[in-house]
Amino acid sequence: MNLVESYRFGKIKVHGKSYSSDLIIFPDSIHSNWWRKKGHLLHLEDLEILKDVEIDFLVIGTGSFGKMKVPEEVIIELKLKEIDVIICKSAEAVERYNNLAKTGKNIALAIHLTC
Repeated sequence: MNLVESYRFGKIKVHGKSYSSDLIIFPDSIHSNWWRKKGHLLHLEDLEILKDVEIDFLVIGTGSFGKMKVPEEVIIELKLKEIDVIICKSAEAVERYNNLAKTGKNIALAIHLTC
């Protein structure tokens, strides 16, 4: 299980390894260097990797100051795929992801590390 050990602006540590670029964390893998079509606007294409994994929850960390926006159509599409979505600033997203992961939930964290 991949738990986040620490997070601060621009840096995250998962399973003993530090990252300085946005990423998507799954229970047993990490998609590093996650980049979006438009930096601070999440599009469905930005979450293509989710089609290859089974998750029940997606926690989206919108950055330290919440600058990354998640359009309603992205949320609707994820819910149509029976994925519950939690959207919050990145520090809270880490906490919520870790808490859900510890319960054995099938969860992923898509996190913007900076603004």
